[in-house]
Amino acid sequence: MIAVLAALAPVFLVILSGQVLKRRTFVPDGFWVSAERITFYLLFPSLLITNIARANLGGLSVGPMLIGSLAAIVLVVGGAFLLRRPLHLDGPAFTSLLQSAIRPNVYVALAAAVALYGDSGLTLVSLCMAVIVPFVNAIAVVALVRYASPREQPVRWRQSIAPIIQNPLIVACFVGLLLNLLGIGSPPVVGPTLEILGRASLPMALLSVGAGLDLNAMRVAGRVVAVACGLKLVALPLLTYLSCRALGADALATAIAVVYASVPISVSAYVMARQMGGDAPVMAGTITASTLAAMASMPLILMTV
Repeated sequence: MIAVLAALAPVFLVILSGQVLKRRTFVPDGFWVSAERITFYLLFPSLLITNIARANLGGLSVGPMLIGSLAAIVLVVGGAFLLRRPLHLDGPAFTSLLQSAIRPNVYVALAAAVALYGDSGLTLVSLCMAVIVPFVNAIAVVALVRYASPREQPVRWRQSIAPIIQNPLIVACFVGLLLNLLGIGSPPVVGPTLEILGRASLPMALLSVGAGLDLNAMRVAGRVVAVACGLKLVALPLLTYLSCRALGADALATAIAVVYASVPISVSAYVMARQMGGDAPVMAGTITASTLAAMASMPLILMTV
């Protein structure tokens, strides 16, 4: 119990530090947009490439972990559909609930995995990300196209799916995996350069997450906040644990899958909601609420399973 709390506390303290810096205008507001962009396109891809390229993938229980994680996501998606009518949600609000239930904040997932399990945790959570991020993004796009897009406008599937394929974090995972499978590992000069850049990724990302919290948006989102947090922070990690164990995943792989499932909602879900007709205020509220609630729920979930 103490070990879990000690490992996760610094992660969330850095997030809260980002909120304090934003409120006190320690840096201009424009800094946070640039920081998030640098992290997304340069720092985090560097971390993923170097870690996966040099990782020892032999003996890892990857298959059951990934299948169990995907199965849990499908179950939670089904639950979101069942809750739409009782909650009286229109199309845009429903898409925001659906995104909230399944889209993880990969920055928090990576930081938590490293804090709890070191390099092995980083490798496994990176593989989770390479498979799960395209899957949940595809679900989100389909839902937004089906339930939030105006009927009179044609659906441009190529423009909707392209961002998923071109996501720099996904590309970085596959580049690192290719280097690993080819036996190249971390290339001279380039590898150490990427390693230096990767060291800056976690603190910069967590500070940006904290700066992006919108406390006022939680009140706007109303009861959807509680339902979204319940699905994302409780139902999804518990179902992930049960699915992974049923499929025979080992203890480490199961733990990493649960870590990945238990993190708060992805900040990028707000951007997708705003651009594709979802309920952006609801999305902003659920992101903020889940990030704050995860400070309590993640340690409890990880100590329970």
